[in-house]
Amino acid sequence: MPQLVQEYQIDQKTGKTLTHDVPMPDDDPLLCKVSLPLQAVFYPLGFAVEISTNSQSVLDAAEESWGALRQRYAGSPLRLRIGVVETGPEECPPAPVARAQRHLLSIVANSHNQAICDLREGFAFVWVNRSAVRHRSYLRYHFLESVALVLLSTSYVVPIHAACVSRYGCGMLLCGTSGAGKSSLAYGCARSGWTYTSDDASYLLRDGDRPRIIGNSRQFRFRPSAKALFPELRGRDLTPRAQGKPSIEVPISNLPRIVTAEEATPRYIIFLNRRTSKTAELRPLSSEIAMEYFCQNVYPTEEIGQMQIAALEYLSTMQAYELSYSTLSQAVDRLECLARSSGVQVI
Repeated sequence: MPQLVQEYQIDQKTGKTLTHDVPMPDDDPLLCKVSLPLQAVFYPLGFAVEISTNSQSVLDAAEESWGALRQRYAGSPLRLRIGVVETGPEECPPAPVARAQRHLLSIVANSHNQAICDLREGFAFVWVNRSAVRHRSYLRYHFLESVALVLLSTSYVVPIHAACVSRYGCGMLLCGTSGAGKSSLAYGCARSGWTYTSDDASYLLRDGDRPRIIGNSRQFRFRPSAKALFPELRGRDLTPRAQGKPSIEVPISNLPRIVTAEEATPRYIIFLNRRTSKTAELRPLSSEIAMEYFCQNVYPTEEIGQMQIAALEYLSTMQAYELSYSTLSQAVDRLECLARSSGVQVI
């Protein structure tokens, strides 16, 4: 158990935040009484998430992740309490391991960096040490964004392993296993004038009279192999993380002429199949195949899982296709024809 906590006070003359280390109170071995005086509300995926912490660096990291986003959807705010302690190893912590039972989920990297999420209450508390805070990409990916998305995915949205792009008001979910080419095809479509909503992480709004997809439309994540397809990515470094799939994260602001939308209305479900072919072909698939694919990410407890499945059942009734193609240009042209023939009014 850490022996020091960080105490924050406000200088009454300058208004600046002052810090100093204080011993852990003898009557609070679980750090239940540690003050977390700094608060801010952020809006990942357009939903309110309230963060209380004793570290301005935590709020700065949250600002980097979500500062440009505004509230778009109603609902009680999800709550994150994040405490920072000074002790522990100096190096970046390892990637955490997640475990769950019923409505409780733990995310544990080591004895100094861990989180507990109450999925029923929409609440999580996190303890990290100063080393995790110094490695901001690590903090954001493993203990800010991951925790917030877990709470959102069991409260308001359903996660879908798919990219989402739209043309002529016709939304398409691009589905497939890791490495199938979802992000590359989504970017290929976006470079050709399509509207971009998400790369390989889309979210279905759980409530509503029609399916709506939301995602992080402010960045693209690419595999390193995408540099061979898109010259503008050459020279970009991998996003530093302790572990995980290597990726290149690029803000949309660095990719000119890309049109984005935070929300899309899906009309087609497209499963990607890259193979050697002179032309791109679309083959109809059953709704059962789509439902089986979507259910791979359903939370594995009955209480939460059944709510997610109910939302996915309507989405899976949309027309699904397998898209066989060899080159990106083939795939984009074939999807363009499908969008034009869909009967959706051009907007």
